[in-house]
Amino acid sequence: MRRYDDQVEVRTEEGRQGRPAQPEPAQFLWRGQLWQVRDVLAHWIETGEWWRSDRARAVAGTEVVNGRTAPGVASAPAEQRGPAEAFADLLREREVWRVEARRPEIGTGERRVVRAGVFDLAHDHAAGRWQLVSCSD
Repeated sequence: MRRYDDQVEVRTEEGRQGRPAQPEPAQFLWRGQLWQVRDVLAHWIETGEWWRSDRARAVAGTEVVNGRTAPGVASAPAEQRGPAEAFADLLREREVWRVEARRPEIGTGERRVVRAGVFDLAHDHAAGRWQLVSCSD
């Protein structure tokens, strides 16, 4: 599975048959190509990488300096921010959808080519944007 950090446009629709009535990806536009979602394979919520935050490193008493962990060095940015801002990264979540998607068929007759793959689409509600985070085709 290849990793990406590409912003995508996603069209959603209410849950399909047998699923809760919540919006889920139906189509997405990635690198100028339209992909049609055929099936939702999985759906989960991910929290932010809180262990990498300035605040977590300050609490642990470690900071990364020149690629090495330096014990006892507090992070200045976390100390300069207010409590709400410092903990905002800890509360950040994104909703991830693993979908099977296909591109429209190309060609005619027996020479039709169908492109298909499995994609992880992440929706960051706070930022209001979608990202393609991985692809296996």
